[in-house]
Amino acid sequence: MSETRDTMIKRLRMRSMRRGIKEMDLILTAYADGHLDGFSDDALALYDQLLSENDHDLYGWIGGQFPVPMEYLDLVTDIAAGAQGVTKPA
Repeated sequence: MSETRDTMIKRLRMRSMRRGIKEMDLILTAYADGHLDGFSDDALALYDQLLSENDHDLYGWIGGQFPVPMEYLDLVTDIAAGAQGVTKPA
């Protein structure tokens, strides 16, 4: 059975807010709430793939401590733009 778009968005929102570290909960919940509804199906699939990555890697990519894999560069750059003050003190 194939997942509907609405079901996928709900699942991705839940996965965004139930992470391993609180900072990622805050960053990804805010990002998901503001962006997922407008994503194309391909963008949703990429975000789903990103959520499978380790939280410490994600946090390092978003905070600029680690190089971002090319497949995620645009997405992580967009997420990081809204994460100021969470990844680095304002």
